[in-house]
Parts: sequence; C-alpha cells; structure tokens
Amino acid sequence: MTHLLGEFDCRIDTKGRFMLPSGLKKQLEPGDQERFVVNRGFETNLTLYPESEWLKISREVNSLNLYNKKNREFVRYFFRGAKELRLDPAGRLLLPRSLIDYGEIHKEIVLFAYGRRIEIWAKEAYDSLLASEPEDFSSLAEEVMGKVNQTSGGEDVS
Repeated sequence: MTHLLGEFDCRIDTKGRFMLPSGLKKQLEPGDQERFVVNRGFETNLTLYPESEWLKISREVNSLNLYNKKNREFVRYFFRGAKELRLDPAGRLLLPRSLIDYGEIHKEIVLFAYGRRIEIWAKEAYDSLLASEPEDFSSLAEEVMGKVNQTSGGEDVS
C-alpha cells in the first residue's frame, strides 16, 4: 500500500458527509478508494483507514492476549464506535453522529494523511494542536527519532 501524505481542508454538511479530496483519493490503491473504516483516534479526533489497512490492524489487535485485563480494555476502546464507510455516488463519506460528537466536529475538518491512515480533525482542534508545537522540536525529534535504525540509503527498516 502507498504511504499517504498531506493535509486537506474539507467541509462537512449537516448530515455528516464530506467529499474525499481527489488529491487524497489518487494516493490510494484502486482497491482502497471506496471502502473505509473510521474509529476514534487517540486524541479527540477520528481515524479513517482504507479497508485493507483496517483488516491488518484488526488482525494485530485481535491477536492480543485477552486474558490480560489491559489488553481487553484496549481492544474494547479501540473498536468502540468503529464503522464501515463507503463512498457514495457523489464521492462523499458519511460519518456517524456518535463519532462526529466524539471528535467535536462542526463545519470544517482537516484530513491529515500520513503513513497508512487519515486522521480527521475538527479544524479548530487541528489548528490548536499545531499552535502548541513544542518549543524545541529539535530535541523532540532527537528523543523520538534518535533510536530509529536506518539503512545506509536512508530508508527505514520495516
């Protein structure tokens, strides 16, 4: 699967529908352009997965040892609110009202695509998140990325 990239400003209508931007749709593999799963993100946002990616993540989450209480709690929270979505004939996705409420989404959203997922943020929340960028991004980068192994060509090992 292609690695997704970009920020896309969208409007959501009163029914909870938004257009999937063509620039984002073009980045998806042909089999991943119409079927998605959306669920709660780790912050107050939503995460949209192409169906093929959701199936991979679901297998990983479902392989957790459910005799462990923390694993059970994580599984319940992770799958809570998850919903399959399909593009309608007009190229729109319909978000469930419960997830719109969770994400505190009103009229404007930002789709933040990275890796194999798309975060859906209320525009105000996304702008606020960016405004609170760490004072020393360089130190954060060193702390987080300083331990990543790389090949001599600069490609990450995965």
